[in-house]
Amino acid sequence: MGIIWALITAVCWGSIVLVSEKLGGDFHSQTFGMTLGALLFSLVAFFIVQPDLNMAVFAIGVVSGIFWVIGQRNQFASVDYLGVSKIVPLSTGMQLFGTTLFGVLVFHEWKTTTEIMIGLAAICAIVAGALLTSRRSKKGNEKDNQNFKKGITILLISTVGYVTYVVIIRWFEVNGWQAILPQAIGMFLGALVMSLKHKPFNKYSVRNILTGLIWSTGNLTLLLALPLIGIATSFSLSQTGIIISTLGGIFILGEKRSKKEIIWVISGCVLIILGGVMLGFTKS
Repeated sequence: MGIIWALITAVCWGSIVLVSEKLGGDFHSQTFGMTLGALLFSLVAFFIVQPDLNMAVFAIGVVSGIFWVIGQRNQFASVDYLGVSKIVPLSTGMQLFGTTLFGVLVFHEWKTTTEIMIGLAAICAIVAGALLTSRRSKKGNEKDNQNFKKGITILLISTVGYVTYVVIIRWFEVNGWQAILPQAIGMFLGALVMSLKHKPFNKYSVRNILTGLIWSTGNLTLLLALPLIGIATSFSLSQTGIIISTLGGIFILGEKRSKKEIIWVISGCVLIILGGVMLGFTKS
């Protein structure tokens, strides 16, 4: 069941950047709108399930949510420099490396030699696929190179936020239902503080409530998957949604890629799917 939860997360999260770009707005209003949607979702879910909460769990959830804002806000910001079809694969590779490093070295989630060999091969396939989808067929001009460097720098900050958001919940063994409301509160407060001077209250933030609802669904299924199949496997499987956003950036948003680059993108997506399937075997 854990693998199914993680794959639902992949579909939800793989659609977020694509949907948000279609809805419009800058990264401030996009992030703020997402947190509004997440807060609404979590309030409804909390009153339906009514999980037990204490101050420690609440604080952990809020901190996790703040780190998520750092991750999501900077991912949206990096799209302005490189586009969806390049940023999402690179972001995926960075997140996979960080979360897997924690999952294996800190939480010891791969115990047998077979699990380690399959897991490492799977991660290599996913990261190679992510790099292949972002490969360029020709050298860019000076402006392109500057944009690439800026985009990568912002993505590094984004990765720290995303990885910490996932790891802190796993570290303190907080379950999904307990975390969902405190996380959303942390997300909302973090987005409000970071975006207040940019006037995020506009029609685009209202539109992006939809992306918050989509994200929340994926977040909940990921949190449910973590205790069942571990952080390395669940988070890696959740990132296979890269296929949706990468191909969507090219064919729906109309981002320009050469025929050779499109072949690389499709090949990279195949590698990512293969890696996701292999990761499933590490917990079979």
